[in-house]
Amino acid sequence: MLTISLILLPLLASLVLFSWKNGKGSQQFALLVSIAELVLGIIAFARFDKAIALNYVFNMPWIKTMGVNLYFGMDGLSLLLVMLTVILVVFILLTTFNKAISYSSSFFALILLMESALIGVFTCFDGLLFYIFWEMALIPIYFICGLWGGENRIKITLKFFIYTMVGSLFMLAALIYLYIKTPMPHQFGLGFILNAPLSPTEQTFVFLGFFLGFAIKIPIFPFHSWQPDTYTVAPAQGSMLLAGIMLKMGIYGLIRFLMPICSDVMPDMAPIAITLALIGLLFGSIIAIKQQEIKRLFAYSSFAHVGLMAAAIFTFQKDALQGTIYQMLSHGFNIVALFFVADIIQRRAKTTQISELGGLAKIAPRFAIFFMVVMLGSVALPLTNGFVGEFFMLVGLSKYNFIVSSIAGISIILGAVYMFWLYQRTMYGEAKTATATFADLNTTEMLVAVPLVIIIIAMGVYPKPIFEIIKPVVDSIIM
Repeated sequence: MLTISLILLPLLASLVLFSWKNGKGSQQFALLVSIAELVLGIIAFARFDKAIALNYVFNMPWIKTMGVNLYFGMDGLSLLLVMLTVILVVFILLTTFNKAISYSSSFFALILLMESALIGVFTCFDGLLFYIFWEMALIPIYFICGLWGGENRIKITLKFFIYTMVGSLFMLAALIYLYIKTPMPHQFGLGFILNAPLSPTEQTFVFLGFFLGFAIKIPIFPFHSWQPDTYTVAPAQGSMLLAGIMLKMGIYGLIRFLMPICSDVMPDMAPIAITLALIGLLFGSIIAIKQQEIKRLFAYSSFAHVGLMAAAIFTFQKDALQGTIYQMLSHGFNIVALFFVADIIQRRAKTTQISELGGLAKIAPRFAIFFMVVMLGSVALPLTNGFVGEFFMLVGLSKYNFIVSSIAGISIILGAVYMFWLYQRTMYGEAKTATATFADLNTTEMLVAVPLVIIIIAMGVYPKPIFEIIKPVVDSIIM
């Protein structure tokens, strides 16, 4: 029942908030619910038994005639992504304090609804149920971006919606085909789908269906054009949800579905997928260097980082897959922290144009230290969380192909270039008009900043507990 409770608690709380007559108290209510979710997540983490393939199983028939079950549980991969979700949602809600939000009860209801859908995606083990939660996660973020976003939000959000819906249809087609290929009576259960008998040609078509659905969500080049605009125009909390958690759905899908189902054709399809990922990785890094707006720079930075993760997955190397899963967590914390930095700057300076900023280290030293730690994690400095995952991914890429790993290594250098350039332009030099009265981090902001700094350093210094959870998952996928 623990898995079901993690899904139902934010879902029911969101329904309460949708019926909230006014916004008063809705923020505090949403935060309390998210903290309760975090407590449930900690209990799940503490009681998790690595010797059992699937913990906290809930399985009962739903649509018997179609072989659809309400089948939920957690293996190591699910557990880590659930923990990422419940931790980040608490931080995201804390970033809204001392900030005026119109129709706040609906805003917080949508965040909790999205949390429920995300946990559903990461814990369901039925193909049709996976698709339902996958689509359910799209609805709240569409309204968050469309109603509370910035300039041109309707046009940009509609583009994002169309892209992801088209990708979802390809994924659904692949799922239905796998369902038809399962023995009679057909089943949507993940165990049945993974063992569906497929010829190499059939695996190729299933690969393409899943790949398009997941590549758009991640995104992988050239399916990325929705991402920079959406991340930029979305409210800060929307950008955090999109980059910190939602894009992990695509990477999770590659690991959970595509790798085990299409293992026979992976060697043939991998060079194409890796080439696209590397193009996106380099493209995102180079474009990030040219950016003059902070949120857009972070958007391209995220695009480059997920390109490295995607490339690592398609090497089919254990080191690379372990590093990818670890980096999913690290990237989630780092990118949320970066968009939190952008949100603070936007609220204080009323601008996110880099040319209008400067001198913040003298005016707001706590903020400068926080930004420095997050930046170092993002550029993978040793003893930070970003280093661990990227090191393992590069080891896996080197085993696959040294040239590929060398190209991936260039992107890490480029990442350091644009992040240090941004830090120098914003933190040092003379204060500009927009930053002359910039206030340092307040108490509520410190409640977000300090734990994020601790997580970034702790994951970099002592990654062993997480790798112990990751290893059985990787061993089950790559024999």
